[in-house]
Amino acid sequence: MAKVRVVIVDDESPARRKVRRFLASEEDFEIVGEAGTGLEAIQVIEQQRPDLVFLDVQMPGLDGFEALEALRPRPLPQVVFITAYDHFALKAFEVHALDYLLKPFDQPRFDRVLDHVRRQLRRGGEKERDETIEKLDRLLAELNQRPKYVERLLVNAGDKAFLLAVEQIDWIEAARNYVNLRVGEKSYLLRGTIEGLYQKLDPSKFIRANRSQIVNVESIKELHPWFHGEYRIILRDETEISWSRRYLDRSSNLFLKLG
Repeated sequence: MAKVRVVIVDDESPARRKVRRFLASEEDFEIVGEAGTGLEAIQVIEQQRPDLVFLDVQMPGLDGFEALEALRPRPLPQVVFITAYDHFALKAFEVHALDYLLKPFDQPRFDRVLDHVRRQLRRGGEKERDETIEKLDRLLAELNQRPKYVERLLVNAGDKAFLLAVEQIDWIEAARNYVNLRVGEKSYLLRGTIEGLYQKLDPSKFIRANRSQIVNVESIKELHPWFHGEYRIILRDETEISWSRRYLDRSSNLFLKLG
């Protein structure tokens, strides 16, 4: 039986090495290419025509979904998505019965995905390929309907400027005509209003705690009940921020998830 031809796509080289390592003992799989960006992925996949692609969702520039949508010619290969934190995507993969690996994944989880891939490829008829393409097309159509939120902000640091990934921001505070982005022990000023910036951020990852502060959910260590149904947010660096009832009500779905 011919080996399953594999392409690995991830912008982080340690992640690509991990997939290579997990595949090393699998005699029925052969790695025929790698890519570190969405554009490279399109080129490698179109050149190699693999049977299977391990595809990172979050990549700078062209992300995994955009690369997949741009692929020509069809049919598409079997795809296992790799993601770190896209909860919307995880739900979409489950709904459409598509394989995914949530970082950080281990060997047992990887092996279960491989077993499923083997079963899918063994079925391998025209009908099964058409079903896979339909699932991917439905997924892409669904993902295209979600709101687009900013992933990076251009900030100044001394005489230089750089792109700051919003996931690195712990919390944000209004400062007159600016907002102060707190990243660990560092802070960066960005011109604009707290409301204007909040509208650009993914509400599943950032909460408006009060009139002048925004908090990254991943930076929250604890929530303490306070007066009048409000909360005190304790961040990982022990910063305390009040979560007012007015803004708590706006984030009720997220609050239920946290609680």
